[in-house]
Amino acid sequence: QAHVVESGGGWVQPGGSLRLSCAPFGLLVNYYAIGWFRQAPGKEREGISCISRGTTYYTDSVKGRFTISRDNIKNMVYLQLDRLQTEDTGVYFCAAVDSYQCSPLSDYQYWGQGTQVTVSS
Repeated sequence: QAHVVESGGGWVQPGGSLRLSCAPFGLLVNYYAIGWFRQAPGKEREGISCISRGTTYYTDSVKGRFTISRDNIKNMVYLQLDRLQTEDTGVYFCAAVDSYQCSPLSDYQYWGQGTQVTVSS
């Protein structure tokens, strides 16, 4: 059964950085669109970044601060979080969709359990 596993979350002070990793099992990142989603306390899950063949996407609130990347040799996807703000606190999920394009949240087929990111002083 294909699935993904996130790691790299933790606690960081405002202005700090973290790197999240997404490890897919049973699928190759080069053939899927991989998205990162965030669920803040009391809020709905939202898409924040995605990488597919030749394209990347960022929601406005993370543009210029977060960077998504893919390593086809290691079969990994990463999300570099820089200049973190308290509003970035939440559970971060990685998900994959069998598509060459980034897709709406409801289309993603394979989800991880999430990794907690807490930004506070």
